[in-house]
Amino acid sequence: MAHIDLPLSELRTYQPDVREPADFDAFWTRTLAEARAIGGDVELTDIDARLPHVSISDLTFPGFGGHPIKGWFSRPADADAALPVVVQFVGYGGGRGTAFEHTFWPSAGYAHVVIDNRGQGSSWGNGGETPDPVGADASLPGFMTRGILNPEDYYYRRLFTDAALAVDAARTLPGVDPARVIIAGGSQGGAMAVAVAGLVPDVLGVMPDVAFMCHLERAVAMTDADPYGEVRRYLAVHRGHEDVAFDTLSYFDGVNFAKRGRAPALWSVALMDETCPPSTTFAAYNHYGAGATVSKQIEVYPFNGHEGGQGHHGRRQWEFAQALVGA
Repeated sequence: MAHIDLPLSELRTYQPDVREPADFDAFWTRTLAEARAIGGDVELTDIDARLPHVSISDLTFPGFGGHPIKGWFSRPADADAALPVVVQFVGYGGGRGTAFEHTFWPSAGYAHVVIDNRGQGSSWGNGGETPDPVGADASLPGFMTRGILNPEDYYYRRLFTDAALAVDAARTLPGVDPARVIIAGGSQGGAMAVAVAGLVPDVLGVMPDVAFMCHLERAVAMTDADPYGEVRRYLAVHRGHEDVAFDTLSYFDGVNFAKRGRAPALWSVALMDETCPPSTTFAAYNHYGAGATVSKQIEVYPFNGHEGGQGHHGRRQWEFAQALVGA
């Protein structure tokens, strides 16, 4: 495809006003406090990965509502010191996959946590094991419109809470330095990383890759590609629900989380991305750390779509993480 969005020179300064609820901070403070008050055990079960240099455990921790969320925890097999940990979130429709898929970060000397997306894990990859036990009113197949008429019921309230509580869980794991948590994720996982950056103030760094859920009103109007297309098709049937739906979505817009982010950040964007148009990513990136002096950078991939920089960007993330931990 060709470039369909603003020129790069305009993208670098694109900082639109985005709908933000007056009670955004109160909503999320209450949501996380309620989830943490429920509590629950963080459980690890060692598995025989048959990898001589990587130790892998099956992880279960309490997420939103105390619901058990699955993940994998891995670290270098011969490490004795408390290690920095990369907490990684997965893209739309994916799950944690198999234990053997996530060996890069432990091979590089880090502890690593990857978590399931509740109710997802059946669209691509190698699956997930975490159900979403919460129902929803009428919605389009997919996850973008589940509970879209009320932020209390919206699917991403549960998913973003799971992401924040994954950081809590990671900090309790053996062999992890709780002061050195780095957040990473691509697409929907990038949206989760941006949300955590805004909700958990003391992470060491954040790496949102081709982030989803940013500048949602523009994204829904600009692309019919799923998952944003789910919202358009829902509103094409439920005429007159626009204001209520976009009011709900504003509680989950990456721009609003990005304003509150303070950790050093490495973002990425692809200029031929039809799934997450580049202006939506730049809207969040340009607002990141609003009102504060923060360290942030964005890698631009001019001729890529939603795949972004792939392995090339993975190397940039490793370099970024190494600088953060002083390696």
